[in-house]
Amino acid sequence: MSALLFEFPLQPNPTEGNLPRPEFPQPQFERQEWLNLNGYWGFEFDDENVGLHENWAQGRHDFSRTILVPFCFESPKSGISDTGPHPQVWYRRLFSIPENWEDNRLLLNFGAVDYRSTVWVNGRLVGEHEGGNTPFRFEITSHLRPGPNTLTVRVEDPPTDRYIPRGKQHWQPRPEKIFYTRTTGIWQTVWIEPVGASYLDRVKIDSNIEGSVTFDARVARAEADLQFYITISYEGKVLASSMTQVEGSQATAAAFIRDPHWWSPGSPCLYDVTFELTKGNRVLDRVKSYFGFRSISTQGGKILLNGEPTYLKMVLDQGYWPESLLTPPSDEAIQYDIRMAKEMGFNGVRKHQKIEDPRFLYWADRMGLLVSAEMANSYMFDDESVSRITREWMDVVTRDYNHPSIVIWVPINESWGIPNIRDSRQQAHLKAMYMLTRSLDPTRLVIDNDGWEHTDCTDLFAMHDYSHDGDLFYERFRSVQDGRIPIPFQGKLFLAPGFEYNGSPLFLSEFGGVSYIAPNSDVPDNSWGYEGIEPGEDAALGRMKSLYQAIAKLPRFVAICYTQLTDVEQEVNGLMTYDRTLKFDPKDIRAINGLLR
Repeated sequence: MSALLFEFPLQPNPTEGNLPRPEFPQPQFERQEWLNLNGYWGFEFDDENVGLHENWAQGRHDFSRTILVPFCFESPKSGISDTGPHPQVWYRRLFSIPENWEDNRLLLNFGAVDYRSTVWVNGRLVGEHEGGNTPFRFEITSHLRPGPNTLTVRVEDPPTDRYIPRGKQHWQPRPEKIFYTRTTGIWQTVWIEPVGASYLDRVKIDSNIEGSVTFDARVARAEADLQFYITISYEGKVLASSMTQVEGSQATAAAFIRDPHWWSPGSPCLYDVTFELTKGNRVLDRVKSYFGFRSISTQGGKILLNGEPTYLKMVLDQGYWPESLLTPPSDEAIQYDIRMAKEMGFNGVRKHQKIEDPRFLYWADRMGLLVSAEMANSYMFDDESVSRITREWMDVVTRDYNHPSIVIWVPINESWGIPNIRDSRQQAHLKAMYMLTRSLDPTRLVIDNDGWEHTDCTDLFAMHDYSHDGDLFYERFRSVQDGRIPIPFQGKLFLAPGFEYNGSPLFLSEFGGVSYIAPNSDVPDNSWGYEGIEPGEDAALGRMKSLYQAIAKLPRFVAICYTQLTDVEQEVNGLMTYDRTLKFDPKDIRAINGLLR
């Protein structure tokens, strides 16, 4: 893999350390050659919304700032660190294409840009995209010229629009309680790839633990007489290969691996696969990927991983960092979070109200961590909010389908975006999102509405409760042993009106929230935690232990998710501080997790 460095930007770099992040941004669909466009770009706020009228895309304005892409302007790592509302922003940079790419088609890729994007190359419009969490790309071959080229991006992100899927990004000027600083604009890698006259658009991988695996390819600009090749290897040894003809724009190849190594948190075995699109003796496109043999299902009130009952011990992970907000600052930072979660005795994470960077999912695959993947929700309901979340969620499931670490899909959390579940339209939308997800992916578990107000369409019955201690929790939930669903303390019912419990396995998908401010911690003056803040480490650990002991007396629970891995800004419910300083000895948390089996 070669990551070619960026051209010198329009303004001088103000600091050192300006090299782009070198890792390939989509490791499940990796082409060998690529041009990394991260680095310093020209940047401008457009608070008066005059940029389009004044033709900024045609270079009619000198940008007054620089920003380090892929970090949003609200983050310190961007070099700007301005958390004020700026609904329209502009980016500009120069780039040149390597000479040996002149005979290729060129794809301009954006990992994620929040929220609406308009893109020009050399002043010519190449495309628009709506959605702040998912990738998009444009073919720009015909827009290029010899020598330096100019790339301009305008982003619109209305900071107070609660009909946009925004997750934990607060619509108020100051973060408070469970809501955090906004992310505006480019927040994942930008890059260019060379491809052939025809090229692979995507490949969907389906495997089962008996050893069969299929590869369903979609080909862009497909011409006649194309072949699709796959080659599977494990630890450097080729195990299988296959070829099939491309019919129209589709091709499906299959293989069988004898005695496959299964993927699990304790043994995250992955198989490498290379895809080739050929015509005659010419290779038009070559892509590297990987997959795992892993199954997830339910039976008799249990969760089965690879056919064996498995207790899910997850931890809530907001995926924020103090220097970079939603954008992981480095691969090392991702690996650290995963390593700490595992050292504390968790076998998975619930990525909460965030579509995570593909690099995180890559390391979850490599290091062995189960993932509950959750859509960033809107807060209000209308026709447009339904359209927005539906389109973007479909893109999420498509992008992340091949990751073996993902075992649960969650399209909606706590009725966010459907605030009146008694309304027949909102109820229909909730059920439709479950059905849509199952239609896109029947191989994973789907939770219709994580937390409460479930319909009869859910594979796991997920419940949220922040009881202060174990005795109170046990009194609230002991009825589950008799198959009766309790009334939660938050006032929301666990069942939507008109529905009965469907018998699915019980998942305590939020609990704990034990709040403790470690000595010498730098926390905001509006620090907040569930049920108050514990006075010391021993008190906090004692409260955690009492909750786990109560859960252990209720074996109908077969999965838990503790709130949460880290503090975030003013929220101090973490097992680590916001800057990832450990509040507790991981061995102590592991011992508490060991109470559940």
